[in-house]
Amino acid sequence: MRILHSIRSVNPQGGGPIEGVKQLAAVNRAHGHDIEVVSLDSPRDPWVREFPLPCHPMGPSRGSYGYSPRLVPWLRDHGANYDAVVVDGIWQYNAFAVWRALRNTGTPYFVFTHGMLDPWFKRTYPLKHFKKWLYWPWGDYRVLRDARSVLFTCEEERLQARRSFWLYRCNERVVNFGTAGPSGDRDAQLKTFADRFPETRGRRCVLFLGRVHVKKGADLLFRAFAEFCRRTGARDAPEWHVVIAGPNDHPYGEEMKMLVRDLGIAGNVTWTGMLTGDIKWGAFYAADAFALPSHQENFGIAVAEALACGVPVLISDKVNIWREISSDGAGLVANDDLSGTIKLLEQWRSLSDAERVLMRDRARACFLKRFHIEQSARSLLAALSGQPAP
Repeated sequence: MRILHSIRSVNPQGGGPIEGVKQLAAVNRAHGHDIEVVSLDSPRDPWVREFPLPCHPMGPSRGSYGYSPRLVPWLRDHGANYDAVVVDGIWQYNAFAVWRALRNTGTPYFVFTHGMLDPWFKRTYPLKHFKKWLYWPWGDYRVLRDARSVLFTCEEERLQARRSFWLYRCNERVVNFGTAGPSGDRDAQLKTFADRFPETRGRRCVLFLGRVHVKKGADLLFRAFAEFCRRTGARDAPEWHVVIAGPNDHPYGEEMKMLVRDLGIAGNVTWTGMLTGDIKWGAFYAADAFALPSHQENFGIAVAEALACGVPVLISDKVNIWREISSDGAGLVANDDLSGTIKLLEQWRSLSDAERVLMRDRARACFLKRFHIEQSARSLLAALSGQPAP
């Protein structure tokens, strides 16, 4: 097949969606499929030049919506060259443009909402939701309605999506989503991470890897960790340590750094910034556990990456794959509040060494069973081809 992905940006700081596109493409290309990307980036953006797939940048685009007058004509001229177009994300012009250009043509398009219809956004940002409602009937409602299929990465996401807007109609399909997992020399990656952040040596690290964003519950992790330290005396004998691996050079990141100082746990927290490649895998291997007390998480590529490294995950029940994690015994699950996050840390500390080893084994098995990229690629191709789920 020849597949085109339409996405707002190929900037790696965009997180899970663009990382998923790259990893799925690597597998599908290895099986003889052609994968290209069209984005709203400017051709001058450095991440466009560094992107590993053929990329057609239609920018520079205008405003936060990303309008570009070049995108629809390009799609109309080139759409017939592709067997399928996959829209990654909604609420941006790259989705609406695909609808404008390809509806009622011979080129089917499919939409990954990537959790952007989760009702958490409706509750948390009511003004933004009102603005989206004004746009919804003539915009993304039609994008989803006329798609060959709207693709959800788990059953929980599919069910939650129905609760955001009463005007909702689409052909739903759940497909596997995942990651390739680590590659390279584990010991060398561990050393790379430890050499860069020597304060983590000899400590039991709880890793948070992702954007430092209000929805991901970083504040809950810090407040819970401060209470955890108080109960265990870890501030006096610092066995435990939190590693925050993700972009934090923004106002909310600065707010969280101030919170860490106010809580008195600055000596137990390392801010690494965004990690990629070997040093990222080193961070996973150095972790005793992975934590994500998120208020809303569609899938969480980093959760799957932790499982791939055999790292148990401590997550909230707002991470949409929590049922799979709990069922497989690959981690611990609690509410997305302070008491729930404290409970996660306390439960993890209370496990015996043998129980932690068993959970590590189960984490790896959960990844191979559910979230390996090979399974994801087969699942997506079946959806694009109109075949039953593999």
